[in-house]
This record gives sequence, structure tokens and C-alpha cells, in this order.
Amino acid sequence: MDSPVVVIGGSGRLGRLVVNRLLDLGERVHVVGRGTPQEALPDGVGYTAADVRESRSLDEPLAHCSALVYCVSPGTDDTGPDRPETTMYLGVRNALRSAVGAGRRPHVVLVSQIHATHYGHPLNAYGRVLDWRRAGEDEVRESGLSHTVVRPGWLLDDQRAGSRVRLVQGDRGTGQVSRQDAAEACIQAMYCPSAIGVTFELFNESGPAVTDWESSFAALEWDRIPVG
Repeated sequence: MDSPVVVIGGSGRLGRLVVNRLLDLGERVHVVGRGTPQEALPDGVGYTAADVRESRSLDEPLAHCSALVYCVSPGTDDTGPDRPETTMYLGVRNALRSAVGAGRRPHVVLVSQIHATHYGHPLNAYGRVLDWRRAGEDEVRESGLSHTVVRPGWLLDDQRAGSRVRLVQGDRGTGQVSRQDAAEACIQAMYCPSAIGVTFELFNESGPAVTDWESSFAALEWDRIPVG
């Protein structure tokens, strides 16, 4: 890509995998996170300490990005600055505004989660995290930007759930997926034209690993833009 890929949350467990994979592909990468990373980032990766809740702090690192991966931890507080409303909704909205501030139109990959549409799910008791996940998704869809919304299943650090990746839609399934495969889905979403404008859930299952992501994305339906 002609400009850096910005990974907001790139110092986290999933974000680091995204960053490393981008480096493998020869991309320039810039990470945005709160405070100092607990572990050093790879050589050559730019870093800006910024807060997604403060729009102006995102303006400089996002001014010239070619793509944006948003993989911020949502938090579970009911009140206060770490509630999901600030991270999954207001933070997404601020990032989108800053990303287009210099007249660019980057591709946006938003990492959400399964059950984002199930407001009665027990998870929603934690700061209404599912409500705000969905609100952030809608901000991305309504932005007019090229986008992909990834809803991983329960994240694992290994392949115990299987090596094959299954992409589904409708938010009706449940299951597990490795962080490595979730990160790869984010990467492929930036390079495969058929991933533009889709939302999908991601799970592992038994079987061979996916090699043709373009065809997997092409089997999905495009998003319908929310109304009202």
C-alpha cells in the first residue's frame, strides 16, 4: 500500500498478530495505543500514544493511512471512561472522523464479536457491550468508506478448535477461533476485493486451512446500510 496501515490496538494480543503479518507482507505499519506498550513492538513499527475517546489525539497518526484496523479491547465497566460506549462506539466514530480528515478514504477493518446483535445475551450485562459493538459497526457501515466487519468467535491462542476457517453470516452461530486466524482474516480483508462491504462471523472447525480467501469472501452477502 502507498501509505502506512494504522492498527489501533496494535499492541494487544490480536493486534500484534495483525502487525506482524503486515510486516511479513512488506507493509509500513503504525500502531496507536494508550500509554506505553507492555512489550516492545517490532523494529520499524511507528507508535503513537493516543486515546480513541479523544478525537484530536487521533488526527496525526491517522492523517495519511491507507488502511485502518480497529481492534480495541472494549472494557466492561457500566460507567466511567472504560465503558464499552467510549471504546466501541465513540472511539470508532472518532477514528473514522480522523481517518478522513486529510481527504483520504482508507479501507476500515473493524474487529467486533459474535452475538453483537443479541441484545438479550448475558454478555450485554457488562456495560451493554453488545449494544455498543453494534453501534460501532453501524458507524462503520454508514461512513461510506470501504469496510469489512469481522466478528470472531471466542478467541484462542492455539488451533484446538481446528485448522479450517468457517465464515458465516447472520450472527446465529457460536464457536471458537484462533487469534492467528482472526488476524489473518483482518489481513485478507484488506487485500481481497470481495471482502469490501461485508460483515461475517469467524470460527474454526476440523479440515484443511483456507487458501482461497477471495472465494470465501465472495460467497458472503453485502451489508445492508442501517436506516434510522
